[in-house]
Amino acid sequence: MDIVSLLILLLVAGVCGSIGQAIAGYSRGGCLVSIALGFIGAFLGVWLSRMLELPELFAVNIGGQRFPILWSIIGSALFVAVLGLLSRRQK
Repeated sequence: MDIVSLLILLLVAGVCGSIGQAIAGYSRGGCLVSIALGFIGAFLGVWLSRMLELPELFAVNIGGQRFPILWSIIGSALFVAVLGLLSRRQK
């Protein structure tokens, strides 16, 4: 994977994380948090889809790596929703 592919992958993960934050209604952090949420959401979403035996609906190929857009958004929205519930309970 070259540097351009890595930057595109980071951009796609950031957009997916931002959409997940918008769906969950929890928007703390900036660009780096959105990128991290995009990657965590991708891992969580793919794991969830495999456990439920669901197909990979929309994935892009970036530098030879497949990145699941839809499952990344769903996974990051679930992860952000859980984080939002946990942080509200601590107050």
